[in-house]
Parts: sequence; C-alpha cells; structure tokens
Amino acid sequence: MTPVTKPYLPSREKLSKYIDGIYEREWLTNNGPLVQELTSRLENYLGVENLLLVSNGTLALQIAYRTLGVSEPIEHQRPEAITTPFTFVATASSLKWEGIEPIFVDIDPLTWCLDPKNITSAITSTTKAIVPVHVFGNACEVEKIDAIAKKYNLKVIYDAAHAFGVRYKGESLLKWGDAATLSFHATKIFHTLEGGAIVFKRKDDLERAKRLISFGIIRPDVIGELGINAKMNEFQAAMGLCVLDDIEEQLIARKKKWNVYKSALENKFQTQEFATNLDYNYSYFPLTLKSEGKLADFLRSCSKYNVKPRRYFYPSLCTIPFFNSTRCTESLLLARRIVCLPLFPSIEESKQLMIADLLVSME
Repeated sequence: MTPVTKPYLPSREKLSKYIDGIYEREWLTNNGPLVQELTSRLENYLGVENLLLVSNGTLALQIAYRTLGVSEPIEHQRPEAITTPFTFVATASSLKWEGIEPIFVDIDPLTWCLDPKNITSAITSTTKAIVPVHVFGNACEVEKIDAIAKKYNLKVIYDAAHAFGVRYKGESLLKWGDAATLSFHATKIFHTLEGGAIVFKRKDDLERAKRLISFGIIRPDVIGELGINAKMNEFQAAMGLCVLDDIEEQLIARKKKWNVYKSALENKFQTQEFATNLDYNYSYFPLTLKSEGKLADFLRSCSKYNVKPRRYFYPSLCTIPFFNSTRCTESLLLARRIVCLPLFPSIEESKQLMIADLLVSME
C-alpha cells in the first residue's frame, strides 16, 4: 500500500543507545535529561526561545489557552476565540474542551489560512483570543493578525502543527503570536511518536506552563494552581533526538519528492498560494479538483492501485453540530474538493508519476 505519509523510523542502533541510558538512569519522566537535551536542541535548531515539550499537540493547545488566561470566563460568560473551520478538529475541540467557544470565520480561498478581513466583525465583548492555523505549514498573514490582536487586546495562539522548521522573512514562523503550538505526532516530519511543544513569546508564560503540565505543583508540598499531567517522557524524547539527527536529510528528500509532483501537475490544478518570503518544509502536497465528484473518482481510481491519498480537512468544521457555527463558504468549497497526495522520502518517483497521470485523467 502507498499511504499518504509514512512515519520516519531512525536507526534502531542509535535509538537503543538512548534507551540503554534510560535504563541505566532509571529516570523515565518528570523533566528527565533527554527531555532537557531535546528542548535545548530544538530551541537551537528552530531558532526560538521558551520552548516547552508536552505529551501531545492537543494538550499543547490546551496548556497554551490556560497559560494565557483564555479559558477564564468574562463576567461569568463563556469566553470566545476566533479560529478557522479549515483545520484538524483538535484546533476547535481543544477550545471547546477548555470551555472556550470557537467562533469560525472564513478562510482566504488562495492561501487556505484564516482571512484577517473576516476577524474584526466576529469580535465581541467575550472574545479573548485569535487561534489561526498555519495550514499545511503555510504562514498566515501574521502582521495583519498581530495588528488586530493589539487593537482589541486579544491573545494570539497559532496552531503550527504543520509548521516545524518553517521560516518567514528569515526567522522562525513560531516566533509570531503569544504562543505557537507544534504537534510531534508520528505522521509529522519531526516526531516523538506522540508529543508536542509550545513556543511562548514571554519567559513568564513558559514558567507558568511548566507548572500547569505537572499538576500545578510548585514544590513537593505546594500545589499552586489547577494543573494537569501533560509532560513528555524520556522514551518520547529519545525518539525525538534520533529523528532530529536526521531531519536535514529528510527535508532534502521531501523537497525532491514534492518537486516531482510540482513538475508533473503545475498549472493543471489549484494548489496553495504560499506567503511571500516563506521557507517551506515540504510537509504536504495538497491540491483541489474541479468538484467533489471528480475527487471521488480520483480516490476510487487510486484504490485500484492500492494508493491512499487523503482528504484534508474534511468535513469543514463549521458543519459539525456541536460547534454550533454558521457556514463558512470558502472553507466548505475547499473541503469538498481538496486532497493530499502521498508524500514521504521513500516513495518511488514512478509511483508519483502514476498518481499524477490518474489526476490528469480526472480533469
């Protein structure tokens, strides 16, 4: 089978050395030495400060909301956060789980990210944050979002699950916002099996978040506030350190495979319009077909060859009943027609060209 992606598995010999050290130290969790090492190396590699490793990307979002006070009611009213319906469900469900009402506004039909033009009209007296998504690693219009947030005194938490290593105007895209969250799930270009991280703008927020991910404990005999267990363990960190050793090689290989699709399909389908001055990570190759029917035909044709592209992000979250949202036209149109093609370093170029030929035959 050719899946949409394959988790990268590093050398077992290298991983075993890290695991041997875990057994020798018998220090399995609670900010162990491998977690500390991975934190330092990621800050250096990504060019950021105030990075906190956590056990998964969804908890990264929830801890960011809590740390920045977004979860707190306003005069006994449920707080709101403006976000996009074109994203993985965790972006919105993490808000709902924290008692924050997600308010969907529509996307830009070219970049597929939240459109800043739609934000201001959605702000109410209970709005506390904007939660944009760097969709497929493409940068949101961060300057415009930042200006709106400053004007209305709102927090900005970027869901940057797809944006590992992405740089914008020469600097890490993760530096924008009060916080940016990452997913280190096994399907991501950098992973720790499961896992995630938060990059905070301010050191004080990092220090509070450190307490929140460890039950709110300040000292062994002092519990300072309500917390939860969201710590990364040593085995996750061991995998992350191994993957990080090989990340440049993986990124070069992904770019090569990404360009195979680009050469074969350029100007034949609508693809995502990237932000200017973006250094991309080649994490996905999404495109749209003319209709949902054409998309269904393509998926059926692929299945005959045991190829498994995937619809991202379908359905548009504004159609999910428990979010109680108005419909967002651009998100609905895109979600019905978009597909991500199989992309990973070991995919055969001949298989990519076969997939491209199937696509062209659908149009």
